[in-house]
Amino acid sequence: MAERDIVAAIMRLLKKTPGCFCWKEHGGMYGTAGIPDIIACVDGRFVAFEVKTEMGKLSRLQEITLGKIREAGGQACVVRSAAEVAAILGEMGVTG
Repeated sequence: MAERDIVAAIMRLLKKTPGCFCWKEHGGMYGTAGIPDIIACVDGRFVAFEVKTEMGKLSRLQEITLGKIREAGGQACVVRSAAEVAAILGEMGVTG
């Protein structure tokens, strides 16, 4: 499955999740490099999802950025499917 398809499935899941506000971060020349693909506020908690395919690997900048989010008290996750996101939400006590 292509990364864009995984992102789309995750966005559908998050948009159906009560208490969740989320958006897809768009890269490119006007974006900030290293920012995770999906940013969400779930029941008042900051959560960032870096989406990768089964074979995808984080860049060094992505690793650093996820670390900074965690250091600031947010949750930062590398995910490869909407099912993984659903499991994370479940661990957070959020049900959709």
